[in-house]
Order: sequence, then C-alpha cells, then structure tokens
Amino acid sequence: MAVYAMLLLILMSSHAYCQDLLSLIEDDEEEQTEIVTAAWKANRVVNLHSIENTPAGVFDFKIGHRFGQISLGISELFGLDQSSVRIGGDYGITDRLMIGLGRSSFEKTIDGFVKYRLIRQTRGAKETPLSVSLFASTAIKTVPFQNPDRENFFSSRLYYTYQVILARKFSNEFTLQLSPTLVHRNLVEFTEEANDVYALAAAARFKLTQRLALNVEYIYVPEGQLLPGFRNSFTLGLDIETGGHVFQLHFTNSTSMIEKGFVAETTGNWWDGNIHFGFNVSRVFQLHTPKS
Repeated sequence: MAVYAMLLLILMSSHAYCQDLLSLIEDDEEEQTEIVTAAWKANRVVNLHSIENTPAGVFDFKIGHRFGQISLGISELFGLDQSSVRIGGDYGITDRLMIGLGRSSFEKTIDGFVKYRLIRQTRGAKETPLSVSLFASTAIKTVPFQNPDRENFFSSRLYYTYQVILARKFSNEFTLQLSPTLVHRNLVEFTEEANDVYALAAAARFKLTQRLALNVEYIYVPEGQLLPGFRNSFTLGLDIETGGHVFQLHFTNSTSMIEKGFVAETTGNWWDGNIHFGFNVSRVFQLHTPKS
C-alpha cells in the first residue's frame, strides 16, 4: 500500500508539474503579442484627431485657444488681441470607443463626435502593422441666418465629417498617420462650392524628449472642390506633457478648430503671415474604474 501511495503521489505531482509547464508556455506565448501604445501624447494631433482614444472611464477636459493672425501687426499685437476658443470634453466609454462634445466661439458652433478603435497595432507573436479608427462628427452653426426674412431650415446649419484614421508607430521616436476624410455641408454660400469635400490628411510625430514631441499635420484638398482663396491646412505643434496635463503649442493657417472649418474653409496663407498662434490644454479625470 505504501508503494501504491508513493506511485500515486509521483503521478499527481508529475501531472501538476506538466500543467504548470503548459500554462507557463501559454502565458509566454500571450506575452509575446504586445499592443503598441502611445503613438501620440493626446487624442489630438493639433487640429486632427489622432489614433489615440481616451481610456475607459476617463473624462478629458479640453480648452483650445487660437489667437488672431500674426500678419495683423503690432497694432493688434501680432494677433494676440484677438482670439477664438473651443471648450469641450471627451469621454472613454470603453478603451476602443470614445465620444466628445464641444462648443466654439468661432461661428458659435456646437460639435459632437464618436471615434471607434477598430484595429490596434501589435507586435511580437501576432503582428498587426497598423492601427485603424473610424471617426464621425456632426456640427451645428448657431450664428443667426444672414437673411432672416427668407425661409431658413434647421438642416442648413448642419455639417458632417467622416474619417478613417490609419496610423503606425514605427519607433518610439516616430509615428505616421493618414486620414481619408469626407466633409459634407448641407448649405454652401456659392453654387460653385461643393457640398461634399474629399480630403487626405497626413500627420507625423517626432519625439524629442520624454516629455516633448513635435507634431506636423497637412490636409490636402484636391482642386475643384473649393473656391479660389481657400487653402490647404498646415500646422506645426509642440506637445508638452506634465503629468495629468498635455499642453499643445501650435502655429496654423486655420482659424476654425472643428473639421468642417479647418478641412474645407481654411483661408490663411503661410507665406503672407496669415498664421495663428494657439494652444490646446488637456486635463484628464478618472470618473469610473472599469471592472477587470
């Protein structure tokens, strides 16, 4: 009986050891697939949405501030006497799904959006080369109609934007992003203008230090969709991370801080000094801790 008991103990310990060994192998295989994170410091490049999402249960309070054009000269303190502001908040419903709402002083516009992280870039045992997000927004311009005596429709105030955001973090120092974009305007000022404006936005991030990054974005709109005088948006930005805050200092030729404006209605010419200095401030608050 003692021999049988000894054999039984040996078999049980061998089985447990094999199970532990298999679990270690499985855990090691799982650890080899890593989700790539921190492609950008914030969920905005400057104007454009980045591939990043606000985490689940986190509220991201944002203030966007843009001064007048530098070309206004010393009498307007190179644009610092003028300003437009957007105040908004983003919330992470899940780690893949976020929503946001904001209000801009420029054209008294209210905008709301939803962004969904469809594919996440991974490396290791399972390689996924790109991250992909889907983005949609609606904006309502609330300034009074220019001609209140005619029949005006609420739908004329509405604008829509749709984007597919494609991004790859090539290294800790460099991220590249492309965003095919459609802006639909229910009402345009002139018949020569297109209601649907197609564009291709590109953005890049260059990490300078642990807390500093240089961001560049350019939005190309093919000819024939906009009237003469409208230009492609070009922006340079510097991200400064300070714990719970992210400061974004930037120079841009776009006045508006929402998609229908900076994609389809940019008029500033960099070479003429029609450039706005501005900044974005982001502060995050953990409102809800998701269950593990």
